[in-house]
Amino acid sequence: MRGHIILSHGSDSGPDATKVSALAAVAEALGWSTERPDYREADARGHAGSIDPRLATLAAAIAASPRPPVLVGSSMGAFVSGLASLDVAVAGVFLLALPTRIPGYPRPFALRAGVPSFLVHGYADDVCPLDEAVSFARTHAMPALLVQDDHRLSAALPDIEAEFTRFLGGLA
Repeated sequence: MRGHIILSHGSDSGPDATKVSALAAVAEALGWSTERPDYREADARGHAGSIDPRLATLAAAIAASPRPPVLVGSSMGAFVSGLASLDVAVAGVFLLALPTRIPGYPRPFALRAGVPSFLVHGYADDVCPLDEAVSFARTHAMPALLVQDDHRLSAALPDIEAEFTRFLGGLA
């Protein structure tokens, strides 16, 4: 086994969501173990109210991981993956459709310095502003793939899978 990956779904989604399921399949085919926590109960508390319970769930999954995991997150899952990296060692962070702030939540998005990371964002994302995500990536010298797609990133899934494969290859 190459390592462990924890994939965090977005709000109004679940652990069987298209992106996290597809990326889990890519990782498993490459010899990585994966898990997908279920945040739906926390998400019932609203966007700002879900973050701390999501962080607690993710922290427990990281603590149970056999080694520092790679965190993969989509939207709200990306937001909590970055925040979780501030508190514990992780092997990398792969972010999709990143919100850099959540209205009503006091902390902006942040990521531990030096952690290998990558951003995928759609030009037509109407939920998470492109300019804010790109600004974060630029400020932190984070590689990024910008695609002609919306928040769901479903049209760009083959490109995302290829980039994820390269990202994992760089960590192995």
